[in-house]
Amino acid sequence: MSYYLRQGNIVNVATDAIVNAANTELTRTPGICEAIFWAADTVKLEQACQRIGHCAIGHSAVTPSFGLPARYIIHVAGTNWYGGTERERMLLEDCYRRAMARAQACNCKSIAFPLIFSGEYHIPREEAIRIAGKAISDFVDRHPELDVVLVLYKPGIYAMAKRILANRTPNSFGVRFFTAFIPS
Repeated sequence: MSYYLRQGNIVNVATDAIVNAANTELTRTPGICEAIFWAADTVKLEQACQRIGHCAIGHSAVTPSFGLPARYIIHVAGTNWYGGTERERMLLEDCYRRAMARAQACNCKSIAFPLIFSGEYHIPREEAIRIAGKAISDFVDRHPELDVVLVLYKPGIYAMAKRILANRTPNSFGVRFFTAFIPS
């Protein structure tokens, strides 16, 4: 089992799949999504997303990467933050679990996530890090053949995630969490 924390840009990660924080229409939106669209062949990615058409909140869809180092882009549709009263935490966990399951269905051995649906208008970052840690750890514990990397763009968020996730006891989420800085 491998679960890594990495500082860098998701578009430069050479795993079998990377994850895109998408909307339900799979159209380009500001943030991580826009960065992925710009780094890939934008026209081909837009056309592939249009063919899929829709992705329900908490679910995933897959496209080729269209020129990125990864083979696939797994798009997950998330929700905004409503103060924790609208099942946001559960839906975010679903995004992580379903993306990893989709990666396995595509015979991927590795997948990289940005910290999806966190920050402004979304789940507060510390909470999002805890949810990501739990969802990934739980999945990797049952599916040790999948390598998972949580890629954090900003050094401050990387440091926050390292602090939050490294300070867990080994059994907090069922498995130990291993952190490693892998240069971009």
